[in-house]
Amino acid sequence: MSIAALGGRIELILSDVDGVLTDGGIVFDNQGIETKKFHIRDGLGIKLWQRAGYRFGILTARTSQIVKMRAAELSVDLVRQGFEDKLPAAQEIVRQLRLSPEQVCYIGDDLTDIPVLRYAGLGVAVADAAEDARQVADHVTRRPGGSGAVRELIEDLLKTQQRWDDLIRKYLNG
Repeated sequence: MSIAALGGRIELILSDVDGVLTDGGIVFDNQGIETKKFHIRDGLGIKLWQRAGYRFGILTARTSQIVKMRAAELSVDLVRQGFEDKLPAAQEIVRQLRLSPEQVCYIGDDLTDIPVLRYAGLGVAVADAAEDARQVADHVTRRPGGSGAVRELIEDLLKTQQRWDDLIRKYLNG
């Protein structure tokens, strides 16, 4: 199935962090402080998704202050960190929001993402995801993780839902 076939009913995007919102690299400085690099276009994509009235959440196996800070910057209040077994956390979010799995898109890149990729109505793997994750996904992005893959997904979903043109009109006519 494709985004065109499955994307029309999506109300919530859940995203992994390392390898999806970042390129998967983790850098520690001499003091042991971790840094991550996020793609700015993913951030605007998340904002556009929210402006369309939809929800965005983060579900990650690792725990990082940087993720908390980035989520706050983007007004993302659905943040679950430290869940190597992500499926129960995803199911809890879906129950909390009174959604069905068919209304959820999950984007991931590795083996820990596979159960949620299978659970979600639309499972998406980034272009450079582990082969096993790509094989179970309903869709694979053209862009790799950390390089605008989330933005690509959001654009595709909003275009499928015929919301994209209205959301970007202020940028084109401003």
